[in-house]
This record gives sequence, structure tokens and C-alpha cells, in this order.
Amino acid sequence: MHYYKEHAMPAYRKQLVFTVKDRCRVCYTCVRECPVKAIRILNGQAEVIDQRCIGCGNCVKVCSQNAKVFLDNTGEAFSFLASDKKVAAIIAPSFPAEFSELSDYKQLVGMVRALGFDYVAEVGFGADIVAMQYDAILKDTTAAPTISSDCPAIVYYIEHYHPDLVDSLAKIVSPMVAMTRVMKKKYGNDLQIVFIGPCVAKKAESNEVDSVLTFQELRKMFKMRNINAQQTTPSAFDPPLAGKGAIFPISRGLLQTTNRSEDLTEGNIVVAEGRVNFREAIKEFETGLISDTHLELLCCEGCILGPGMSSGGQRFRRRTLVTNYVKEKIKHIDQAQWQKDIAFCADIDLSQHFKKVDRRLEKPSQKEIDQTLVTMGKYKKEDHLNCGACGYDTCEEHAVAIIQGLAETEMCLPYTIEELHYTIKDLNNSHQELANAQQALKQSEKLANMGQLSAGIAHELNNPLGVITMYSNILKEELGEKSELAKDLDLIVEQAARCKKIVGGLLNFARKNQVNLIETDIEEFTRRSLNSILNSGHVKISFEPRLTDKSAMIDRDQWMQVLTNLEKNAIESMENTKNALLKIELTDSKDSVYYKITDTGSGISPENMEKIFTPFFTTKTIGKGTGLGLPLVYGIVKMHRGQIHVESNSDPDKGETGTTFTITIPRYGMN
Repeated sequence: MHYYKEHAMPAYRKQLVFTVKDRCRVCYTCVRECPVKAIRILNGQAEVIDQRCIGCGNCVKVCSQNAKVFLDNTGEAFSFLASDKKVAAIIAPSFPAEFSELSDYKQLVGMVRALGFDYVAEVGFGADIVAMQYDAILKDTTAAPTISSDCPAIVYYIEHYHPDLVDSLAKIVSPMVAMTRVMKKKYGNDLQIVFIGPCVAKKAESNEVDSVLTFQELRKMFKMRNINAQQTTPSAFDPPLAGKGAIFPISRGLLQTTNRSEDLTEGNIVVAEGRVNFREAIKEFETGLISDTHLELLCCEGCILGPGMSSGGQRFRRRTLVTNYVKEKIKHIDQAQWQKDIAFCADIDLSQHFKKVDRRLEKPSQKEIDQTLVTMGKYKKEDHLNCGACGYDTCEEHAVAIIQGLAETEMCLPYTIEELHYTIKDLNNSHQELANAQQALKQSEKLANMGQLSAGIAHELNNPLGVITMYSNILKEELGEKSELAKDLDLIVEQAARCKKIVGGLLNFARKNQVNLIETDIEEFTRRSLNSILNSGHVKISFEPRLTDKSAMIDRDQWMQVLTNLEKNAIESMENTKNALLKIELTDSKDSVYYKITDTGSGISPENMEKIFTPFFTTKTIGKGTGLGLPLVYGIVKMHRGQIHVESNSDPDKGETGTTFTITIPRYGMN
């Protein structure tokens, strides 16, 4: 039973992360790094389940094959810039950590303006006014403990996987949304807002923001428009300017903006960052272990390590870059103007509401889990290695994911290795069986050669034996019974008859005179005939069965002679042919089966076409053919009440050389 039901989960956000299937290499790193296991493995490939995804972007960051990509909004942003409306870019305070190659932040602002933005402001001011809201909560000793709501991935995680904690989320907007409201109050409600930052989850956070770009996407836009610092005019941010809120993106940035620290003596604030720590903090908060403390949570280890940042940056180097920028900003800030801007925004509503969207999966019963573990070769606790190679922390978690339709048994490395050992053992057995079959084929080839030799001897001896018998009887009649030579002539006739009987036995060995029809899978039978012929490897063999009904009535022994004769002749005709191809097409109708056997060999000359079914006629060198193969084929086809036709070209000037035999036989052995 699968507990994952996609249609049962409401989806109200756009999909943020996608899988490029051609790049996925079955490493399960994304499964391991996803905090909510929003990855489903299908046929060994990792697929993001957008209804479960919280947009943290961990899978994008850790995928070494670049098989995970996030939603690209560059086209949307360019369309806004091409419109008649005013467009503002609001830039996240983590930008100093991204654009470390620029000597001055004004260069970045100038480059953003060069893209066509009418206003360029910093989200750090939004962080300033949001921090004041948090400060008010922390000062209120009667307020219930809250969970910070400035990280959208944390909000999604609680809404979806801990819905009972939704009421504990701080009813405060994020700095991005706060700055959006500030910009619209200052520059008009018709202003279109494009947020630029390090976060993927921001792309689905709020409908108030018209578009969200990551820093990676911003760099892409610069490249597409050939914009660089040397060719643009540096420019300052548009007001309102940020204060200490610019420190928001680093670890404990919210506390520092509110001039607070994680005071261990008071113990009323817990800071947790990263996919493991934030989940542990929420779990302990929900179970009541730390229910009297406020939680400051970030899905990443600070926004400076967000998935929208360029790869390769070092955490503490980025932290230093942001810190230095804030220090310089605080030195030169116009405190009076900043206070005026704060007062201007005093009436802006910074509240936010959250909804419960429970996306937890039903946990299967222990019986189902144990049964699934058995399918992975885990019969007892000692078999639970909990190695984590599958992307799950324990074997039991992996089993649960299998039942829920998120994982596959083959993801278990010890199980797969064990299965590989069994497969190798089976291959060795198959190899031995194949060797035995090859030996049997060699023996069959010997018998076939003996049959050809027998047929040749029989046909060669039948004529002289007939002459001997005839003239012996003539002499016997002329001399009469009383002649002294009569007994000798009787002996000659007797021995000639005996020889003829032996010749008949040879013919019966090489060819049966009656058909013994047996219902046969004609496709499998034909495939078997191809396996019985010797091919040095220079001939490519193509078998194309297109049957609606595989059943037909044939004499298996004789029909095998038909197929192997034609296939062997075709291969021998292509000994000196480049790109040699033997093609067998097998089709049918309601009452008939049709063969079309084509080779790209030297072909049959027009003068020989009428002779090919004549006994003892052969174009092969002495010792290589008896001239009985095609007559035998013709006879067997006729005994099956079928038809055989030949088309051939031996002249390269007239096109590709080669021969095609077309055979029709009734499916049920009747006309």
C-alpha cells in the first residue's frame, strides 16, 4: 500500500525546484540532504515532489551533476523592465557576500540600474523595521514564545509538517515583504517590485512581490546584457537606506539587529540553523522541552549560504564581507534621516497570517514495515546497518519511504551488492549452460555436414545403381534362367537393390519425405534458427518479427533445415562484403505466415536464377556445396503447401547487391 497520494495534497505555490533527468546519476545525495524527504526515486532517478518541497534548495546546492535546478525568473524580470510601469529592485542585505569582486557597493547598484530598473533599494531597511517588531515581542514578558517567520522555508516546514505550531509563528512579515510595502507607500502602489537575493523559497513567499531573482540569476542578466562595473556609473541606493538591519543575513543576525544576544543566563532565545538543527529545535519546542523559549530559525546556515548564491564561497569570508559593509554603513549613516524614514513607515501594517496545510504522510503499520525490510534481506535487527547510503538515516525510515512510494528497494546498497553477487552467480551458471549449448551446436553442425554428405552420395549413386539394375535384368532375360551366368546376375541385381536401399536410408537421414505438423511459436522458432548458425561476427543480423499471432503448424525438423540453409547461404554470400547485413522479417495474416530473408551479398546472376532450385547445381567451389540445399528448401516449402520466390541483384551499377527470398506458408498447413 502506498501512502503518498499526490492528488490529496493541496498545492497553492508554484514549483520551485526541478530535476534534469539526463543528468541524474543515482547518488541519492539529494535524498540525504532534503529535510522533508520531498524526493521520490523512480527507476533510479530522483524526482522533486513540488507538493512536499519547502524550497530550501539544499538539493540544488549538493547535486554535483547539476541535475537539480530552481525556477528561473529572468525572462519574467526582463518582461517587467520592458513594460511602461516603474520597476524597483530591492536587494537582500547578503549582497556584499555575493559580489565580493566589486570594490564598492555603488558599482553593483549602478549595474542593476543599467538593466533598466527605475529604483534600487536595499531590503536591509525592511529588516530594520521587522527587527523592531521582534524586539517588541521579546520585551513583552507576557507574550507566548514564538518562532521567527522571516525564513519562508521554515514557515513552509511548519505549515506542512508541524501544522499544530502554526499559531506559534511570529505574525510578522519578512524583511522582503516589509520592504515591498515600504516601497509602494513611498513610490506608489503601481510600482512593480523585483526582489534579488540568495533564497529560492522567496520565489513563492508572497504575491505582493512581482518577481524574485537569485543572485545567480542577476549575474546571468548582467551577462546577457553585457553589463559590467567598468562600463557603468556607480550609484547609491534609493531611500530609505538601511541601518543595522543589513546584518540580518548572517548567523544570529536578527538578534544583533535588535541589539540582543543569545543570553544563556536568561535562556529565553534559541538560535538554530541548518537542515538538521532547525528540525531538532522545532521537535523539542513541539514536545515541550523548550516550549518557554523563542526560536530564531534559519533553514540555511545564514542567508549568506543560500542556494541562490554563487557556488564556491566560504562561510566566514562571506560573513566578514557583510560585517565590514555594515560597519561602514553605521559609520556614515544619517541617523536623523533614518529616524524620519522609520517614522514615515510607522503606519505600515507588518502583520502576516499563516495557514495550516498538513502534508504529513500516514505512517504504515509496523507489520508493513517489517515485511518491506524482509524484501531487502533484513530479517532481524542485526541486519539493519543504518549506513545511510540510501539517503535515509535508518533502514526502517527507508522501508517506510518505500511503502509511501518515495523510495525503491534497490536504493539499499548492501541489498544491491548482495543481489549483484546472486546475479554474478546466475551469470556463471548461464555461461556454463551456454558453453554446453555451444558444444551441442558444434555436434549439430557435424550432423548437418554428414547430412549434406549423405544427400550428395545418395544422389550421386542413385543413377548408376539404376543403370546397373536395369542392364542386369536385361542380360538376365536374354540369357535365360538356365544360363551359367544367371546366378551371377541375380547376385548383381540383389546387391544393387541393397545399395539402393542404403542410398534410400542416406536420403531419409538427410531429408524426410513426409511432414509432421506441430503447433509452434514461429517467432521463437525463427530466433532459435539464428542462434544455430555460425557467424564469424562480420555479418550484422537483424530479426524483425511483426506478428499478430505467433502460432503456426510446421514440421519443426524440416523447417529448421529451410531456415538454416537460407541463413547459411546468405552469410556465405557476404564473406567479402562490407557492412554485411542479414535481415529477416516475419509477418502474418489471419491464415498465412510470411518470411522475407534479405542479404547484402554478391547476389545471383540472371543466367543462374532459373537453375538455383535444380539439384546438384551450385556456384560454389568444389567441396563447398553439393547443389542440394536450395532444392531441399524448395521441396520442404512445397510439402508445407507454401510458395517461395527469389529476387536478386548481382550488378553494383543497378544498385545495392544482394538477394531476397520471400516465403509464404499456410498457418494451419492447408491451402
